[in-house]
Amino acid sequence: MSGVGEPGGGPGPREGPAQPGAPLPTFYWEQIRPHNLPGDKWLVIERRVYDISRWAQRHPGGSRLIGHHGAEDATDAFHAFHQDLSFVRKFLQPLLMGELAPEEPSHDGPQNAQLVEDFRALRQTAKDMKLFEAEPAFFALLLGHILAMEAQSWCLQHDLGHTSVFRKSWWNHMAQQFVMGQLKGFSAHWWNFRHFQHHAKPNIFHKDPDVTVAPVFLLGESSVEYGRKKRRYLPYNHQHLYFFLIGPPLLTLVNFEVENLAYMLVCMQWTDLLWATSFYARFFLSYVPFYSLSGVLLLFVAVRVLESHWFVWITQMNHIPKEIGHEKRRDWASSQLAATCNVESSPFTDWFSGHLNFQIEHHLFPTMPRHNYSRVAPLVKALCAKHGLSYEVKPFLTALVDIIGSLKKSGDVWLEAYLHQ
Repeated sequence: MSGVGEPGGGPGPREGPAQPGAPLPTFYWEQIRPHNLPGDKWLVIERRVYDISRWAQRHPGGSRLIGHHGAEDATDAFHAFHQDLSFVRKFLQPLLMGELAPEEPSHDGPQNAQLVEDFRALRQTAKDMKLFEAEPAFFALLLGHILAMEAQSWCLQHDLGHTSVFRKSWWNHMAQQFVMGQLKGFSAHWWNFRHFQHHAKPNIFHKDPDVTVAPVFLLGESSVEYGRKKRRYLPYNHQHLYFFLIGPPLLTLVNFEVENLAYMLVCMQWTDLLWATSFYARFFLSYVPFYSLSGVLLLFVAVRVLESHWFVWITQMNHIPKEIGHEKRRDWASSQLAATCNVESSPFTDWFSGHLNFQIEHHLFPTMPRHNYSRVAPLVKALCAKHGLSYEVKPFLTALVDIIGSLKKSGDVWLEAYLHQ
């Protein structure tokens, strides 16, 4: 490794935790970049360099989530995912290696430093406006709505997973286990494992599970790659048609069920498994006396297929039509804006989508309670206008149709590359 303080000169610092009271060693980005390998991960937070190689397996969000930021400045992701920063910093202290050299930029690669500064100022403004504080009455009404109609449990568990309901994180986690396990039959830890990766690196292949769907569907840059390599596992030029057969109908019924069970068994999430078992016990014991076993199985399939349609259309209308590809190492605001768009707000759309029509605001501030998205939206729009960034808002039906249009476009790109490149 190159020397520290003087590029290419002198012996480098001893690799290991910084000694308390001693001057912090300084590092250059050229020294940090190589540490992005399995078992060798460094990252930078607030200009301080941390070695998370061994600790990553203990990270509450999973080693993949934190590992996606290897050899990067993860400052804005750190602030986005954590509420109690002083508590989290206690875990970082033993991992501290040093700090960036004074002449080094806070970010590696070509990034808009002014945008980063303005976004952080916007986040502080949102805090000053108390937009990260939940309104108890809102979530109380939502819970009553769920218990009365057994609808939108997905939305509430999503809020709880982002710790945007209660002040204390563990209250959110406990409530999420109940809602996700008892009301939906899934594992809260499984959901957070995949969903937080999506938030950390939206629309990035092999980092966002939501778009890592090849070879079933081809999205974004994968269309050209599969075409050039003459890969034809399915008729991808017709994927916008077979999407209706295997996309919305089967996501929660097949893909989520299998993936969820495998996660609980492999990761030994026995508490989640008990919660999920309680859902199936309640469901079958409640309905078998009225519909018989075969009738209840049919009812279960019907419910899963119905909610799967809702889930796919609502969650993907903000992402599939946007840029999808490999890691670009953008700053937090730019990466989130490139992968998201909003859908026009109305009382129906806000309710039906669980406020996920404000996807831009949700991705920029994932711990913000959703009833405050409309309040922060004008500030985000002004930031985008200042820096020439796209702040896209679509009509609801247009957003749904664009999913199919994007699939067709990707299929056509694949066919062109397959035949002519």
